[in-house]
Amino acid sequence: MHYTLLQFLILLSVAFLLIMLAQKVKISYPIFLVLAGLGISYIPGIPAMSIDPEVIFLIFLPPLLYEAAWYTSWNDFWRWRRPISLLAFGLVIITSLAVAFLSSSMIPGFTLAMGFLLGGIVSPPDAIAATSVLKNIKIPKRITTILEGESLVNDASSLIVLRFALAAVITGQFSLSNAAGDFFLSTVMGIVIGLAIAHVLYVIHRFLPTTPSIDAAITLISPYFMYLAAEQFHFSGVMAVVSGGLFLSYRSHEIFVDGQSRLQAINVWATLTIILNALVFILIGLELPIIMAGLEGYSLWEACSYGLIISVLVIVLRIAWIYPVAFVPRWLFKKVRAREANPGWKGPLIIGWAGMRGVVSLAAALSLPLTTAAHINFPHRNLIIFITFVVILVTLVFQGLTLPYIIKMIHIEEIDPLVPDEQQEASIKLRLLQVSLNRLEEKYVEETEGIALVKGLKNEFENSLNHASRRLESMECEAIENAEMEVYNHILKDIYHIQRQELHKIRKEKGFSDEVIRKQEMQIDLSDTKIPHGKGALKK
Repeated sequence: MHYTLLQFLILLSVAFLLIMLAQKVKISYPIFLVLAGLGISYIPGIPAMSIDPEVIFLIFLPPLLYEAAWYTSWNDFWRWRRPISLLAFGLVIITSLAVAFLSSSMIPGFTLAMGFLLGGIVSPPDAIAATSVLKNIKIPKRITTILEGESLVNDASSLIVLRFALAAVITGQFSLSNAAGDFFLSTVMGIVIGLAIAHVLYVIHRFLPTTPSIDAAITLISPYFMYLAAEQFHFSGVMAVVSGGLFLSYRSHEIFVDGQSRLQAINVWATLTIILNALVFILIGLELPIIMAGLEGYSLWEACSYGLIISVLVIVLRIAWIYPVAFVPRWLFKKVRAREANPGWKGPLIIGWAGMRGVVSLAAALSLPLTTAAHINFPHRNLIIFITFVVILVTLVFQGLTLPYIIKMIHIEEIDPLVPDEQQEASIKLRLLQVSLNRLEEKYVEETEGIALVKGLKNEFENSLNHASRRLESMECEAIENAEMEVYNHILKDIYHIQRQELHKIRKEKGFSDEVIRKQEMQIDLSDTKIPHGKGALKK
């Protein structure tokens, strides 16, 4: 036990060093971790690193999906729901079918059910890989939204395909009509369970006397509750986590009424996700030699050939699919042409080339059981995992390294007529200032006239000055009475509460991006944390 723990601590330390090095040399860290893990695995004396396939989904998948859902813009997601759905559901099914028929005809002893199993594993692109590659590159907002939305939903669709294909391999029975009905039932009931648990967690956050530490801890266990509850009833745990995460994210302004709670939760999740991603990407490289050693009945050249052919298939199929998705609805429907700007050929090319596989494919491959229901070795397990590794390596390294250069070569510009971020920020600040002044004039007339601090606060709002620096200066005045300071702090917190409510109203409008709104929300939280709080004070 101690030795295993030491192994993981050393592995994490190495991963963090590699992430810092990747940032230094300006290479996407998932690419760097995979290649480094592969190199480390061949160092003499390095112990074999593997994870129990029964717990791989439970450890990595729920928190990573929950974190992705939490930061997904619902407005943007809903606006581009058509291309997102066609990619997340249509492309996943088409890819699974194509991989199934190709692999079953190409690989000796490979059944159609095993082909569907492999297709479900390699069909979903990875959001983390794409966003890390595109992090410092300016691309149109539409492209980012579609890639993030697709990766959130296609995880669910691909894993549901994987579930039914896995059942067919294990039991030897498969019915397309039953699978279609079960697919719909699993998806819908997963959403229902996720929303039900999310409502319970919302009540706990909202009405029970929690602290910032408790709020952060509840967010950590939330995805596991959603996932386990849905899986207990044999429904989609992935859809439960995604739907519950989207709901709680949308109500976050009511959950985190205290800025310290929000900031602490953000920091906790940032730490957790970097740990999970560091582990899972470096494990891709470390696991490969172990899988290669278990390729019974296949030479390394044969296994690599299968992996490369399927890699080419998923890359070409994605690019071939994305252009009809982008243009056919525009040709058929006048409303689409009127509502959406022409994407041109550059936007679809970037979306098509950004189909890098990663965490979900790895987790799905490693989660394959070791034996079937008849207690015999799972057929072609190591070959399926090896092909998955090859697809991940090819798409992640080849596409990941070339994507930035393609974007620079084609000189893509913003597709949709968006208001500049600076203008959005100025508009939001103006509205927040107005609701703050209205609050003072409606509720605190006497305090504004009778207490110098509150009057000064109103003047600061009116003059658009930095109220945080003014407040720090006023705190240095020894003549301020403690009672007046308590009133001042109370009014400030009430104003911040009103500002958060106004931001929630702004979020429902179409003219403001979630990134700009979150930036303003962060400013409010930072200002809120400067108000003296009792350590571990409970919410009232």
